[in-house]
Amino acid sequence: MVKLAWLALALALFGAAPAVADTGGESNWAYEAAAELMSPFCPGRTLADCPSPNAESLRLWLVVQAAAGRSRSEVEEELYARYGDQMRPAPKAEGMGLAAYLIPIAVFAGGGLLIAIFLRRNTRPAPAPAAAGAAPVPLDPELERILDEDLAR
Repeated sequence: MVKLAWLALALALFGAAPAVADTGGESNWAYEAAAELMSPFCPGRTLADCPSPNAESLRLWLVVQAAAGRSRSEVEEELYARYGDQMRPAPKAEGMGLAAYLIPIAVFAGGGLLIAIFLRRNTRPAPAPAAAGAAPVPLDPELERILDEDLAR
């Protein structure tokens, strides 16, 4: 019964849609909001993508609120109060929600630093070969004697 009342109200408002569209498009935010807000009825889906009948009635409610002249921020705050922060497309950048932004940045920066250190260590130029005219390093006399014996055999 309540859904039929919402549907009748929405159909009545859709009949006045050309008049509303001429006001500068301020009521078009309802469709944008439905595409951006997460559905409380279908986890992981936006309100526009959720096939639930409850989501359909909430989408119609958004259209009615937009046609009534309410601002998007007022309506979103009411939805957050009613359904919680699960409707937010991204967590707030405060408190624990701030970690959702800082942790990926820190991991990315740390990974870049590790790669830079690895590349710096492994791409050093090879030491220059000894010059052809340089005197050879003398061997230990005992080692030279053993080498001579082995070569003689």
